[in-house]
Amino acid sequence: MIEKVPMTQSGFVKLNEELRWRQQEERPRIIEAISEARAHGDLSENAEYHAAKEAQSHNEGRVGELEDLIARAEVIDLSKMSGTTVKFGARVKLIDEDTEEEKNYQIVGDQEADVKAGRISISSPIARALIGKEVGDSIEVNAPGGSKAYEIIGLAWG
Repeated sequence: MIEKVPMTQSGFVKLNEELRWRQQEERPRIIEAISEARAHGDLSENAEYHAAKEAQSHNEGRVGELEDLIARAEVIDLSKMSGTTVKFGARVKLIDEDTEEEKNYQIVGDQEADVKAGRISISSPIARALIGKEVGDSIEVNAPGGSKAYEIIGLAWG
């Protein structure tokens, strides 16, 4: 059974844009670099050739990864999301019960996560602790820096 990969529409668009860039712009640029390096002669001691071949290997590996993710993507329409419990796509406002610091997160797919932008992966410890909870609930998260306690003070969609 193929495991679906949940993601938002914007995350799906970004993956498709990266795939297009890697196939239509990066791949030809690398092929050109390999051709130029070959023209320099002896390939056994040609650093440019080896660097270009390594770049090609990295690029093709990422192309395969992107194609797989796009094929397994389950795009979740956030405009249709609602409810009182936290689930994928939710924007959650938390307050740290120790420091009183507020944090805002949106729960997104693994490929879209960017903590600095407030997007946390559905598979992260904090998102797993939030799923199924409601405003007013407290959660405890065992993070790499130790255990943290938060209270959910807001929930929004879209």
